Amino acid sequence: MRSLLPWITLCLLPTLGFGAIYEDASQLPHNEYDFVVIGGGTAGNVIANRLTEIPDVSVLVLEAGVSNEGILTIEVPAFGYMLPGTQVDWNYTVTVIGNRTSPYARGFVLGGSSCLNGMVYTRGSAEDWDRYAEITGDQGWSWDSIQHYIRKNERFSPPADHHNTSGEFDPSVHGFHGIHGVSLNGFRHEMEDFAINASKEEGSFVLDYNAGWGQSTIANGTRSSSSTTYLGPQFINRPNLDVLLHAHVTRIISNNSTDNLTFHSVEFSQDAGESFLTVNATKEIVLSGGTIGTAQILMNSGVGDTDALSQLGIEPLLHLPSVGQNLTDQPIVVYPFIANTNDTDDIIHANDTLREELLHQWNETHTGPLVDPDILLFGWFRLPDNSSIYETQKDPSAGPNTAQIEWVFVNGAFVAPPDDVHNFISVSPQIVSPASRGSITLNTSNPFDHPIIDLNLLSSDFDLFALRQGLRDVERFMKSPIFDGFIQGPGIPINSTTPDDQVDDYIRSTTLGTFHVAGTAAMSAKDADWGVLNPDLKLKGAEGIRVVDASIFPVIPAAHTQAPTYIVAERAADLIKATWNLAV
Repeated sequence: MRSLLPWITLCLLPTLGFGAIYEDASQLPHNEYDFVVIGGGTAGNVIANRLTEIPDVSVLVLEAGVSNEGILTIEVPAFGYMLPGTQVDWNYTVTVIGNRTSPYARGFVLGGSSCLNGMVYTRGSAEDWDRYAEITGDQGWSWDSIQHYIRKNERFSPPADHHNTSGEFDPSVHGFHGIHGVSLNGFRHEMEDFAINASKEEGSFVLDYNAGWGQSTIANGTRSSSSTTYLGPQFINRPNLDVLLHAHVTRIISNNSTDNLTFHSVEFSQDAGESFLTVNATKEIVLSGGTIGTAQILMNSGVGDTDALSQLGIEPLLHLPSVGQNLTDQPIVVYPFIANTNDTDDIIHANDTLREELLHQWNETHTGPLVDPDILLFGWFRLPDNSSIYETQKDPSAGPNTAQIEWVFVNGAFVAPPDDVHNFISVSPQIVSPASRGSITLNTSNPFDHPIIDLNLLSSDFDLFALRQGLRDVERFMKSPIFDGFIQGPGIPINSTTPDDQVDDYIRSTTLGTFHVAGTAAMSAKDADWGVLNPDLKLKGAEGIRVVDASIFPVIPAAHTQAPTYIVAERAADLIKATWNLAV
């Protein structure tokens, strides 16, 4: 790992003169654009790409972080574990459960969290999307309606090793002509064969969970981020697209009218608040700051709970108490197993010489173990219909065909292993349809201070029950005879004889969030007395501002959130075009 640090430093040098990406606001050719996009992340770059398809539409993207160009630890899928805590991370701290806190990685880089995530490609269930349509009263969010946007986003491509993929995915449920690279794993790891064979043995194997084998946002053995795809070489030099880095947006500015509140300008700073600049949007501001950043910017702008904002000395402009509420993440309990193999990512992490050899192979051919992320496979499950938890708790999932629990198969310990052991794999239960809700609130009126982020995991009895069931089921699965000789034992002090109360204590002390935070600026029906956005993603009670990122989900999809966020952004671009009668 030490030998990679100089590369990180080198790649963070300025990118002056590179296309339409600017480092300093003084370089911008304009101070007024048709659209100003706040946040060059997963969703924001989709909006920038799709709007600038129209030559006479001008777009400015304001990104708080650095350029993604040439950062090797972003490009190499297996190096994703090196990114949290570096210059490309916002370095948030969240409250997990009670008073227990944890670091929380979010992308402080062009491409946002699509540059830091685990690259997992899952879309959510048909019932998830149909529930969004029901909640909002807009059938455009239904499963059938969003298929077009899945295809616009997805460019399914052969894996890095170009192996025969027959029997590993279902072509009928994938897009092959979109922008964003998606692929199967490009190196066959021992863990995959054992896990797939065990699932087939017990009759639970599914060929394609997007209709199995893992699918990731990777193309040609390299991470696909929104900055490498939607702002790729064929798009970034459009004359109507400007991107400004190091632009920390502090608030959106309105006309202060109580009759027709309209937001028309964006305030930002490039020097941590020593000076402030503004830029105007003649048509719309598109707020794509992410689930944390969007809520913080809205509240700093006077949009939120009036009493809470007044107490901080922020002038309230619009009373929307749902801002920052409904925060949802998917809790996970890491369940490592000691494996009889040298084919684990822990060994690569611990061995500098081996890592350098594999990096040389990746540089030369984009093949080998580094072409895959740590997360390789997934399992999707529901509690039995007769589970005792249903006597007191409702099912929080979207319906009977939507997963409540996911097993995350990681070719390593997932968290730091003991120094003397480097051959772990992990099969960790994660609640993808949780009932617990947290919040984002402000502690000060200083827009450069991180907000208070309370995940509030396991505040619902359902989530604790489901995680306990998930641990029990993982243990049973890993005792399959197929794993004989490969699995040497569990790496946590939980087994089939451990009493439920001790399992629950272990869950409470070790559960983490999965960086899938969503829901803090939720869309709802136009006449709803809750929510932040109308179904077209426009801010309720105001003009000139639309939110497009994972904060818009009223309920988190039963999926890793990047693919659903791309889908939302693709539809949002069409909604914006329709509003302004824009045609390509």
